[in-house]
Amino acid sequence: MKVIASSIRKGNVIEQDGKLYVVVTAENIHPGKGTPVSQIEMRRISDGVKISERYKTTDQVEKATIEERNFTFLYEDADGFHFMNPESYDQVQVPKDVVGNQAAYLQENMTVKLSMHDVVPVSITLPQRVTLEVVETEPVTKGQTASSSYKPAVLSNGVRTGVPAHITVGTRIVVMTEDGSYCERAKD
Repeated sequence: MKVIASSIRKGNVIEQDGKLYVVVTAENIHPGKGTPVSQIEMRRISDGVKISERYKTTDQVEKATIEERNFTFLYEDADGFHFMNPESYDQVQVPKDVVGNQAAYLQENMTVKLSMHDVVPVSITLPQRVTLEVVETEPVTKGQTASSSYKPAVLSNGVRTGVPAHITVGTRIVVMTEDGSYCERAKD
């Protein structure tokens, strides 16, 4: 489907020269003089090579048809990450470069959204929050009031984050998957 370059957004998938690219950043630039342009940085899905393109805002760009579906995470091995479609029980293998640094937050049986082009997974969306256990942090200092200062902690998935002073080792906390920041103490 052809669309104008100025309508392209981050996460869109573009087809160019017979190859698929996922948009990393898209910016529309309107200089004082001259033609407005769209600066688009994209990553080639087949091999992960990043390229940067500049289009006139009125240029036509081929946007690939993407289908989003829920999948259940099964396991990780040397080939990548394996997911299952809960409706058809079909299994899909997702390469490690598609999952990227979000891999640390994947948990067994977690439901994620996979964006697919035909049968090729192009991107993954995790739930906004996950519950993890604190495995390492500084001990609680007596008399320390609940303040806005955070202390460093290591979570059960190996990610480092900042937690409030009252959080101890073994406490289950909720963190944001986007940046690994502390959200709240888990209610379970």
